[in-house]
Amino acid sequence: MERFFGFDLGDAESAVCVLPREGAKEPQVLTVREAQSFITAYARLLDQELIIGEGACYHPGATERKLRFKSHFLTDRESEADIRCFAGGVLGELYKNGDLVQGEDCCFYVGCPAGWDKNTRERYRRIFEKVGYPPARIISESRAALVSACQSKHLQIGYDILAHPVLVVDIGSSTTDFAYVSKGHEVELRTAGEVSLGGGIMDELLLEEALKRSPKEKKIRAIFNKVPPWRSYCEFAARRLKEKYFSDEDYWSKNTCTQNVRINYSLPIRLTLQMDRQIANDILRRPTERLNGRSFEQVFLQSLEDVKKNIDGDQPELLFLTGGVSKMPAIRDWCLQVFPDSVVISGSEPEFSVCKGLAWCGSIDEDLREFVQEIEQLKDSSIVERIVGEHIDDLYRQVVDALIDPILENAVLPVIDRWRNGEIERLQDIDKVLQNEIALWLHTTEARDLLLRVVSSWIKPVAYELEEYTVPICTRHKVPYRAMSLSTYLQLSELEIKVVTKEVFAVEEITWMIDAIITLLVGLLCGGSGVALIAGGIPGIIAGSVISLLVLLLGANKMQDMLVRANLPLAMRKLLPRGYFESRLGRISEKIRADFYENLEKEKNEQISERMVADISGQIEECLIKMAKVVEIPLG
Repeated sequence: MERFFGFDLGDAESAVCVLPREGAKEPQVLTVREAQSFITAYARLLDQELIIGEGACYHPGATERKLRFKSHFLTDRESEADIRCFAGGVLGELYKNGDLVQGEDCCFYVGCPAGWDKNTRERYRRIFEKVGYPPARIISESRAALVSACQSKHLQIGYDILAHPVLVVDIGSSTTDFAYVSKGHEVELRTAGEVSLGGGIMDELLLEEALKRSPKEKKIRAIFNKVPPWRSYCEFAARRLKEKYFSDEDYWSKNTCTQNVRINYSLPIRLTLQMDRQIANDILRRPTERLNGRSFEQVFLQSLEDVKKNIDGDQPELLFLTGGVSKMPAIRDWCLQVFPDSVVISGSEPEFSVCKGLAWCGSIDEDLREFVQEIEQLKDSSIVERIVGEHIDDLYRQVVDALIDPILENAVLPVIDRWRNGEIERLQDIDKVLQNEIALWLHTTEARDLLLRVVSSWIKPVAYELEEYTVPICTRHKVPYRAMSLSTYLQLSELEIKVVTKEVFAVEEITWMIDAIITLLVGLLCGGSGVALIAGGIPGIIAGSVISLLVLLLGANKMQDMLVRANLPLAMRKLLPRGYFESRLGRISEKIRADFYENLEKEKNEQISERMVADISGQIEECLIKMAKVVEIPLG
C-alpha cells in the first residue's frame, strides 16, 4: 500500500486524513467542502446533485436533508442508506479535490464505536465497499485515538504505554467508548448500556435553553417540526459554542460567550445561543428524558464506576481522554473522582485524534502484514531444520538423563515387585511385561510433563540461535523482539502472546522420540531375559546351601540361566530383597545412560532422526506463525 486514509465518520462531524507509506511524519488532515472537520450531513438538490457538510444544512434548493444518522445505525436499517449517501459524497469530494486518485494502491480505515460487534462492523464495512471505496477496514475509534496519541508523541510524561494499564475514554457526539489497554493489547469495554451518552446531549440541552430565552420560540419550534435538519444545524452551532466555552472557562467567566444562528425559512429568524457558568452547570447536571431522568454527570460517573468494576486486570494508571468534549475540566474531575490514582491527559487536537489514529492503524497493519510475510519466508527456509538438526543429539541425551531414574522407579521396580509376589512366574517373563509397562508409563501425563520440561529446557539454545534471524525481522517492522522470542515464550511467568505455552510442542505427537527411547531402554533393561537386572548379583544373594551347592556343581552362568527359567517358590523369591533391586538399579543407571549414548551413536536410524528434526522443526515453525499472527503493534 502506498497511502492510508483515516475516515472518522462521526454522528455530528467527520474528518478525513491521509498518511503516505513513506516520508510523512504524521497524517495530513484533508479539507472537504472547505472544512477539515465537516458536518456529517447530506442534501439532495432538485437536479439530484448531492452536497455534504455545512452547506447541506441550509441550501435553499434541497429537496432532502439528512443529519445525525450514524447514531441510528444499530436501531434503524434505513440509516444504512443515509450513511451510504454521505460516504459517497465524501468519496466524490476526495476525487474532485485530487486527494484520491482512481486505481491507486491505497486503503481506508474507518472508525466505529468500540461496542460494535464483529457482525455489525462487517455490515458497516460493506456500505463503503458498495459505494466504491478502495479496500476498507473498520477499526475501534478508541484504539485509533490511543494510537494517535502515542504516534504523535502527545504522551510527554515519560509514560511507557507498553508496560502499564491505560483506559481510553473517547467521548463522541452520540457515544462514549471505553477501551482498556494492558501491555499494548486492547480489551474493548462498552459504557454501562448508555450507548447514547455523548456530547450531543449537552448540545440539545444548550439549544433548549436558548429556545426558552428566545422571543421567537414558537416560530422556531414550528420550523424545527417542519424541517428537522434546521434543529440539527442549530445543535451543531450549540456544540461549537459549548466547546469554545469549555476550552477556556476562566476567560468566559468574565466575558460574554454567545453565537447568533440565522435560520433561513420563509423569512430569516435569528436565534441567540449563550453560555455562562450557570448554563454550563445546568446542562451537565440537569436530568433529561434521553438519559432516563438522569443527568450527563450522573450517567458518566456511573459508566466510569461500571468500567472500573469490569476491568479484570490492574486498574489504569493513565486515562487518555479524546473527543471534543474531553477538553471540559469537569470531565477530568469526574475521571479523577473514580480513578484518583491515575494520570489524566488528552491530545492537543482531540477532534482529529481518531482520524489520524485510523490512518496510522493502516500503516501499522501494513508493517504487520510484511512482518508476517517475512516470518513465513523464514518458516519456508531450511534455517529452523538446520538449527534443530545441530541440537537433536543433545535432546536425546537430555531426555534419557531425565527419564532413566523415573522409569526405573515407576515401571521397573513395580514389575520386580510383581515377580517377587508371585504374579509373574519366571524371571524370563519379565521382558514382555517390562516392555509393556515402560511403554505405558512413557505415555502417562507425568512422563509427558517431564518430557515437556526437558524439551522446554533444550529449546532455549535453539531459540537463542533462531533469534539471530527473528530479531532483525522484528526490528525492521517495529515489533517488540520479545513478541517473537521462543525463549521468552517458554517463560510461563510473563507471556505476552495469546498462545498457550504447552502448544509450543505437542509432546504426545513426538512419537518417534518416545518409540526410539522405548526400543533402546527396553533392550538395555531387559536384554538377556532379565539378566541385566540381576547380572553380577548372584554372589551377593544369600540363597542357602542348596543354591550354593548348585552354583558349585553347575557353574554361575548355568545356575543363573536356570534361575531365570525356573518358577521359583515364593519363599525363595523373597530371598532377593527389594532393597537389593533398588540398590542394583541405582548402580546400573549410569551404565544404562552410557550404553544408551553408545547405542545411539552406533544404531541411530537416520530416518528416525530426520523425522524427529522435521517433527520438531514443524512445531517450532507453527509456533512462530501463531506468534506472528497474534502480534499487535498498536502503539508504535
